[in-house]
Amino acid sequence: MIDQSHVRDLLAMPDDDAALVLMEGRAHVVDPPRLASEAYRGAAVLLTRGDLVGRLGTASPQDHQVRELAATLRTMAGELGA
Repeated sequence: MIDQSHVRDLLAMPDDDAALVLMEGRAHVVDPPRLASEAYRGAAVLLTRGDLVGRLGTASPQDHQVRELAATLRTMAGELGA
């Protein structure tokens, strides 16, 4: 489901409104135009890039921070029933 690559992909996005979303049980990193598209209608937004950087305090986190956040996001997704 959600792993470290999703966190890294979200950090690599240029727009702070890019988001990590859940759609049909799968995690996706999407930019704002795609998020607003019909294809992502109903997707559950877990975290935006801006929120992620704010939470981590940096756009270049250490590996252990990425691992811990990915684990937290997996737990959140599980609680949503995804």
